[in-house]
Amino acid sequence: MNIRSRYALLAALGGAMLLPSHAMGETPVATAVFKCDGGKTIDATFYADSVDLKLSDGRSLKVPQAMSASGARYANKDETFVFWNKGDTAFVTEGKDGKETFSGCVTGK
Repeated sequence: MNIRSRYALLAALGGAMLLPSHAMGETPVATAVFKCDGGKTIDATFYADSVDLKLSDGRSLKVPQAMSASGARYANKDETFVFWNKGDTAFVTEGKDGKETFSGCVTGK
């Protein structure tokens, strides 16, 4: 992700916190907390080519960035876990059927 893309991601996140931008590699570029339907939450730490997620069900995952036509998409290799983010919204799909398991997620909700 080039610097222009990073700033676009930060702008799209709205309430995200900007972290030091001078370091490269595993330095976070943004963080966000998403509050979802059903009292679920997602804590996201965004890196140049991946995202670290802490889900309210106790799971912690590092998911690489994947191709997306719009917004940001992060998926494991077999795409049985996909985190979608656009602006201040997000959702998670899981399993081979792509069932939405974290829905209606918004920062600042």
